[in-house]
Amino acid sequence: VQLVESGGGLVQAGGSLRLSCAASGGIFSINTMAWYRQAPGKQREWVATITSRSIITYADSVKGRFTISRDNAKSTVYLQMNSLKPEDTAVYYCWCAERGDVYWGQGTQVTVSS
Repeated sequence: VQLVESGGGLVQAGGSLRLSCAASGGIFSINTMAWYRQAPGKQREWVATITSRSIITYADSVKGRFTISRDNAKSTVYLQMNSLKPEDTAVYYCWCAERGDVYWGQGTQVTVSS
């Protein structure tokens, strides 16, 4: 499975961005997909998950501001990020679990200025 993220960039605090992660080489519809992020000098942390049945969970730090969704026809998972804060600045990684294996994307940088 290959994962390619896009949509990162520089945004002011309070703004919005939508990240996309396009998957290929697997069976997207059966996969659990997730987003993680890693800020400079910090460990990678989980942000949100969406299962093959669209069961969704969020980290408390993003609940109410971020929305994860998937389009199985496009083999793509999204992360809509609203009300962004400077502490959301990080490299955001797409993650996929399929048949016991896990895969990571290369990451996309999100920078939120104050």
